[in-house]
Amino acid sequence: MSAPLLVTPGDPIGIGPEVTCRALAERRAAGRAVNAVLLGHGEAIEAAAAAAGLRVQRVMRVGDVVAGNAVPLFVPSDADEPVEAAAIRDSVALLMDGAGSALVTGPIHKARLRSRGFAFTGHTDFLGHLCGGARPVMAFAGGRMRVALVTVHIPLSAVPSAITVERVRYVVRTAHAALRKDLGIAKPRLVVCGLNPHAGEDGELGREELEVIGPACEAERAEGRDVLGPISAEAAVRMGADGRADLVVAMYHDQGLAPLKLLDFGDSVNWTLGLPIIRTSVDHGTADDIAGTGTADPSSMHAAIRLAEQLVARCT
Repeated sequence: MSAPLLVTPGDPIGIGPEVTCRALAERRAAGRAVNAVLLGHGEAIEAAAAAAGLRVQRVMRVGDVVAGNAVPLFVPSDADEPVEAAAIRDSVALLMDGAGSALVTGPIHKARLRSRGFAFTGHTDFLGHLCGGARPVMAFAGGRMRVALVTVHIPLSAVPSAITVERVRYVVRTAHAALRKDLGIAKPRLVVCGLNPHAGEDGELGREELEVIGPACEAERAEGRDVLGPISAEAAVRMGADGRADLVVAMYHDQGLAPLKLLDFGDSVNWTLGLPIIRTSVDHGTADDIAGTGTADPSSMHAAIRLAEQLVARCT
């Protein structure tokens, strides 16, 4: 059997255990294979599995044989960090050793983690750290449009100074390479958003397009990449949504994710680029207000598992 997907349901207080176990149970009920190992909070995952009708069995090591059709459950024993963070750390180590095929993650709660000593702003920079200082790019795929972000979890007031020619070029190059290698798009078409309304209106509404984003796009075009921009964000989103561009490069979190989630919520997948491992994730948070009610929608977890399997198949 091929190496399993390593699935971390995330924060035990949120909906991650529920959507993870429901997605695996529904896949099994539909006759699809479930080659996965769960890593995380034992009691929370076992309770969610029981509610979903999914059999899980705790194992001492990833790779241990389990009885019948149970899904293996590995509970990290590191008491020095929150269990959801330890699960991510263990998963990356296993993947780097070839003991897994890809990482699929449920949502974590950044504020709760940071209150317990977690030093990172979220999955993306933590994964970069665990992968030896890799420079990950947060991207989303699976629905009508694909998006990559130049800046991620920073205050809006900090965005302009964080946008540099080098950073824009790195995101464009990383996304372009992933579209070719991982999705098989021979000649990717990327469209780059401006930061300001109307892409700065020739400097009247801001100069980032003239001084930073425009030169970055021009340099990428000079190297032969199909890069349009900077153009207004609304025009870029239309191009991504109707198939005239293969990926939209957004300057900040909500510029890319507000339209993406309006169009593709449930189908879109958080896909981390620039890592030596495959990682996909749900495109939603912990949704504490509905946790434990049995009403959480597992669609995004289905999509995350499906994309991970597709990427593994292309890379093997």
